[in-house]
Amino acid sequence: MDGLALEALLKGSALYELTTLKELSELRRQAVEELKRQGILRDPNIIRAMNRVPREQFLPSDMQSYAYVDSPLPIGFGQTTSALHMTALFCEYGEMKLGQRVLEVGGGCGYMSCVYAEVVAPTEQPKATWGHVWSAELIPGLAEFGKSNIERSGYAERVTFLQADASVGLEGEGPFDLIIVTSAAPEIPEELTEQVKVGGILLIPVGGGEFYQQLMRVRKGVEGTVSHENLGGVAFVPLRGKHGWDP
Repeated sequence: MDGLALEALLKGSALYELTTLKELSELRRQAVEELKRQGILRDPNIIRAMNRVPREQFLPSDMQSYAYVDSPLPIGFGQTTSALHMTALFCEYGEMKLGQRVLEVGGGCGYMSCVYAEVVAPTEQPKATWGHVWSAELIPGLAEFGKSNIERSGYAERVTFLQADASVGLEGEGPFDLIIVTSAAPEIPEELTEQVKVGGILLIPVGGGEFYQQLMRVRKGVEGTVSHENLGGVAFVPLRGKHGWDP
């Protein structure tokens, strides 16, 4: 979504002009209910996670009132955080569940990392059953913002947030049950496929860097075979880094 389209959307959202904490909580509930109604959210554990994480706490102050508009929102440094429906779809398409090891390539503001953490390491489950989320953001200033959000929101035990080029994976931490790439790559990096566990999934937008791509689901079979499934058209900012559009 370009800047003018986003501005028009926000200006048309009078409901979001002034919101209290209680109102934001109700708007979060309504947003999740709408995603359920659309058939996007189905898994009870993912629904619980989306209801639990306050998106407004991860946004710049001038965007917090718009937290439950189902749209990408600016988070500074020329970047956006994905729309609510894409956060839900990454969890659903990734078949995310308790105990998994998840790598997020492009951590941004940290919101999506915490939704994943609520699925793979919910606090009501014993720590011995927890998985973990590693989230890597290439842009130093944005990585600092995301990490501070993670720590302030109480997720640091379940999310490791770092500044790194994870278009090549995350050496020393893999393999992963699930890798989620939140920006569009020219092609599927071999290093990421290699760091997916047998039986695991890689989700990655692939295609032109001009905000229209195909979301690909890569599965690694029991004998190391790899399959590719096109999940449909998406719109993401270009991936940066060694395997991105701007190495």
